[in-house]
Amino acid sequence: MPDSANVPPSQYTELAELAGGFIHEIKNRVNALSLNIQLLAEDFENAQTPRERRALDRITRLSTECQKLVDLASDFLRFARVRELQAEPISLDEVVSRVIDFLTPTARQQKIEIRWYPASDLPLVSLDRDLFEHCLLNLMLNAEQAMPDGGTLTLVGSRVGAEVCLDVIDTGVGIPPENMPQLFRPFYTTKSNGHGLGLATTRKIILAHGGTIGVQSEPGRGTKFTIRLPAATEPGESRGPAEAGGSAAATPGGAAAAAGGE
Repeated sequence: MPDSANVPPSQYTELAELAGGFIHEIKNRVNALSLNIQLLAEDFENAQTPRERRALDRITRLSTECQKLVDLASDFLRFARVRELQAEPISLDEVVSRVIDFLTPTARQQKIEIRWYPASDLPLVSLDRDLFEHCLLNLMLNAEQAMPDGGTLTLVGSRVGAEVCLDVIDTGVGIPPENMPQLFRPFYTTKSNGHGLGLATTRKIILAHGGTIGVQSEPGRGTKFTIRLPAATEPGESRGPAEAGGSAAATPGGAAAAAGGE
C-alpha cells in the first residue's frame, strides 16, 4: 500500500467524490425504506393484540435505525464533499453573534448562559460564512451536551499577531485524558447517539480556511476549544479549492444537520 503522504491530492479528490456518490445512493434507498416502514406503522397504529403491539414496537425500532442511517449518511457527505470555499472578509463578531442568537432559546431551556467577549481590535477574517457557522454551531452544541445540568458557555475573540483567535469554553463534564488524542478522528465518539464526524468535519473546515483548532480539557471542570484563523489581508480574499463541508441550510451552519453534535 502506498504511503499516504505520497498520494496525489487528485486521488483524494476522486476518492471523496466516489465515496460521496456511493453514500448518496445508499441514503436514497434508506429514505425509501424508511417511508415504507412509516406506512407500515400506520397499518398498526391501532394495535389491539399483543402480537400487533410487538409488531408495532419492532417497526418503531426499525424506523429509528433508518433515521440514524440517514443522519450518518448526511454527516459523511458533509465530511467527504469537496468544494471551493466561498470566502470573503467578514467580521467575526457578526458571525458569532448570529450563531449565538440562533442557539440562545434552546440554551436557556437547558439553563445555559452564553457570553460573548469580542476584543475591540479584531480585524476581519476571510471566511466561508456558512461553513464556519456550521463549525461554530457544532462546537456550541457539543458544549451544551457537556452541561446537562446547566452552566456557562463563554466565547472570547482576540487578536494574536496576524491571527484572530476564538475560544469556545464550557463549564461541563470535561474530556478524559485518554480520549483527547482521538478527538478529531472520523467516526470516533463516546456518545451513544453520535456518529463521530462532527469534530472531524469541524477540523477539516478550519484547516481549509488556513487555520488551526486545539483543545484543552479537565474532567469535571470543562473544555476549551481554540480556533486560530489568519486575519484577512485583502478585500475579496479567497483561499481556493479545499476539502470542506457540504451546502448549508438557511439557518446557521445547517442547524438541522448539526443538531446531533459530535
